[in-house]
Amino acid sequence: MDNYGLNRRAFCLGCTGLFCTAAFGQQTAPAQPDGVQGVGERSKWTRLVPAAQVEKMGAQQFAQMSADARNKGALLPRDHPQVQRLDAIAKRMLPFAPRWNERARQWPWEVQVFNSPQINAFCMPGGKIGFYTGILDKLKLTDDEVGMIMGHEVAHALREHARERMAKQAGMSLGASAISSLFGLGDLGRLGVDFGANLLANKNSREDETEADVVGLDLAARAGFDPRSGVVLWQKMALAAGGSPPQWLSTHPAGENRIAEIKRRLPQVMPLYAQTRSTTADKLPPYTSNFPNIAPVSLLAGQALA
Repeated sequence: MDNYGLNRRAFCLGCTGLFCTAAFGQQTAPAQPDGVQGVGERSKWTRLVPAAQVEKMGAQQFAQMSADARNKGALLPRDHPQVQRLDAIAKRMLPFAPRWNERARQWPWEVQVFNSPQINAFCMPGGKIGFYTGILDKLKLTDDEVGMIMGHEVAHALREHARERMAKQAGMSLGASAISSLFGLGDLGRLGVDFGANLLANKNSREDETEADVVGLDLAARAGFDPRSGVVLWQKMALAAGGSPPQWLSTHPAGENRIAEIKRRLPQVMPLYAQTRSTTADKLPPYTSNFPNIAPVSLLAGQALA
């Protein structure tokens, strides 16, 4: 347990996964012609677990975590500059969330910042966003880089990955008909409560992580955050790792693979970002890191070059 009673393994999941769903269930917005391509519907598994109940579980766990942190003096107040900064970033990004999940219009979005040295962040089902001061301070994150992380985490929630995992885990022992019965009743039942209590402890698959990266790029670009900062973010993560991945990185695909995928997607999302700057992608200056040993990132001839 960390210094304010939050399970480290649980939060490890933070960045890694409470935010999305993979491919069926409710109809999601199709891949946008002016954004990222190849993102399908959400997982059919999600039909077995009511979205409202998963969102309720997420809200309850987030409220408990926030209360525990507040009691230990480890929750930054609403007027803290970092909280206000993240609130402002979220307000720019969240109007684009319904493109990926219509339920997001109804979510009571909330941002909290936990005073902890961990390099971590997360988003609960239903729009509960948490950042640790460690990831903000140790990586000296710019607003663009915060946008990349927030977009990734929000994407997990929009794609309902936690809801999908809950259904799959229950299915291993109960079968589809039993899951539907269990979660379809007003009383979630003992198993449902157990799943809800461990939303942060269950890791997303690599496929979910890649999907969250891609959808997150689209969200961030539309909100006016430079997608090229994703390349720098993962380079900073590698430097912070010091030979072993930090908590936020440990459950994600390898950093080099993520950087390669971000570069591959840049031609799709840079026009969205450029539009927010009233210019075109080819006229944008390179993205420059505030870490002196990380090279600028540019987009030339449709290729991302670091």
